[in-house]
Amino acid sequence: MNENAPFAPLLTRAAAAETTADPSSVMTLLADSDTTGGLLTSYRSTFAEGAVGAPAHFHTKASEMFFVLDGSLQVLVGEELSVLEKGDFLLVPPHTPHAFAAAPGAEADVLFVFTPGMARFDYLRLLGRVMRGEAGFEEIKASSEQYDNHYVDSPVWQRVLAERG
Repeated sequence: MNENAPFAPLLTRAAAAETTADPSSVMTLLADSDTTGGLLTSYRSTFAEGAVGAPAHFHTKASEMFFVLDGSLQVLVGEELSVLEKGDFLLVPPHTPHAFAAAPGAEADVLFVFTPGMARFDYLRLLGRVMRGEAGFEEIKASSEQYDNHYVDSPVWQRVLAERG
């Protein structure tokens, strides 16, 4: 390792990466802030057809990047809805409300990167437990400051969810 580098090079092999799954998605945990010198956190989510990814929320410290590896991802940024297709990239700055789900009738495979990084893997594990019914949503709400995930009401996103049934 270069003695001036803030962290050692990191290689996460697909076969060795930790995954957390719920009925609608599989999250592959790639790099958390403790292994990247705080520079970033990254994971990959594979969503089943029409699966909801996250309700409307924002981050106060981190920018969130989305890169669609395959399929289609419906996103809300502020009050604007759009669909990201394979190869599309989106960067959401701090304090910007956003939400996402696999586009109707589609699956989605998405690489997520947060910068600066913060320990989010425990949040993703908690989210998996909530989605599987092993923990309650109140635990997610109680962790908003710890994981910089702040949920907001969005009439636009509520309409999107209602249209999905």
